[in-house]
Amino acid sequence: MLARPLPAGPLINAELAPTSLEARTWSRWNIAALWVAMSVCIPTYMLASSMIQAGMNWWQSLFTILLGNAIVLIPLLINAHAGTRYGIPFPVFARASFGWKGAHVASLLRSIVACGWFGIQTWIGGLAIHAMLELLFPAWGSLAGGATFMGYSLGHYVSFIAFWLVNMHFAWHGTESIKWLETVSAPFLVIMSAPLLAWAWNGVGGMGEILRGSELLGADGSGVASGGGAGGAQSPGASFPRLFLPWLTAMVGYWATLSLNIPDFTRYAASQRDQAVGQTVGLLTTMPAFAFVGIAVTSATVVLYGEAIWNPIDLVVRLTAGQNAWLGVVAMLVLALATLSSNIAANVVAPANSFSNLAPRKISFRAGGMIAGAIGILIFPWLLLDAYQTWLIGYSGLLGAVGGVLICDYWWVRRFKLVLEDLYSETGAYTYRGGVNPAAMIALGSGILVALAGKLDPSLSFLFDGAWFSAAAVASLVYAWLMRRERQ
Repeated sequence: MLARPLPAGPLINAELAPTSLEARTWSRWNIAALWVAMSVCIPTYMLASSMIQAGMNWWQSLFTILLGNAIVLIPLLINAHAGTRYGIPFPVFARASFGWKGAHVASLLRSIVACGWFGIQTWIGGLAIHAMLELLFPAWGSLAGGATFMGYSLGHYVSFIAFWLVNMHFAWHGTESIKWLETVSAPFLVIMSAPLLAWAWNGVGGMGEILRGSELLGADGSGVASGGGAGGAQSPGASFPRLFLPWLTAMVGYWATLSLNIPDFTRYAASQRDQAVGQTVGLLTTMPAFAFVGIAVTSATVVLYGEAIWNPIDLVVRLTAGQNAWLGVVAMLVLALATLSSNIAANVVAPANSFSNLAPRKISFRAGGMIAGAIGILIFPWLLLDAYQTWLIGYSGLLGAVGGVLICDYWWVRRFKLVLEDLYSETGAYTYRGGVNPAAMIALGSGILVALAGKLDPSLSFLFDGAWFSAAAVASLVYAWLMRRERQ
């Protein structure tokens, strides 16, 4: 830490400056709660069931999720170390490897993805609000005479904007309000998962029936085995080797975003032990556990209804239609809270800091959050939702290359040591060539090109199927070689 505050300059503002010791109030529970609140969301609920739909069985999907989380935990802990040690956010951390100008490339790549996910999650939350209003007011779905635009009604879009405004409220009030939201929502969301699992257990007569029901989640998505009985469905185990790498990449890609900008949160951690323990416990337990809830409940719907109901919003509507509307309202509010807590932490903080980093004197954290929110609307997230796995694999390659540079620089090149003052200087150790480190840019481009080669050449498809791994490995190796030459 610095003995005195940094002077004003073009690369610093109140949000980008190192976190003071007094502001480092996040305990391991706060860090763990952050991960719990981010993990308990509708995409996580649907994740394992989607893997089963693709051809895996229940334990293969959970193994893939757990392994993916364990792998991504490594870059999470390394990059988080810089946030806690120096109190710096991700865009400032990226200046060490990319240069104070080059860092814009890394942080904006992360931010574009975050804006995409922000839009998707906000749309999902809006669907929950829309379903809730339809339960209370059946005429809600017939607004404007039932007219539709891009396949959705006016009620869908009004609900989307309403949920968007709630997200913007927390973005406007900054990191302390986000800390409060995550800490309060985490235990509540875990507790509310229990009734879902209990419904599945009681409805089909035990866990054995639930797991047998998972065998009926056919690759066609119908949840009905062809030819009668489970034996007519696609054999999940037979396709596991083919499915494993692309889905493992998708699973790593799920948190590839946070593995970059985790310093945005760990800069507030009380100690390295707090951030490391909190992340490990929060991520490795919650994600597989909630994914299992998704498997159990979706499998139960096959047994009870003869079809797989993948989306919990659709399930709640099915359970409460014509019966207890208020029970459905409570369930929809829980789903909306789960989406909100995940969305704010994972998809607002990073772009808010990154856009602020573009012009620290003109763009505050608040303004950056508003920009991210506007982009989240303009990308038409309801269209992105249909390209779920392709989205995960595609962007993970880009972010894998960024992560490869960051990790190699901080861990291998600099041995966890940075010159804090120079991170905020245009003429310090991280000036490189006009503020850009050519080695980082070449390494970044190399990692991305290698991943894309697997898309262009079928014989190299494994490079794209494992986009995060191939991009990160190539980017880190190229960066290490170029930086070694630079220092000779």
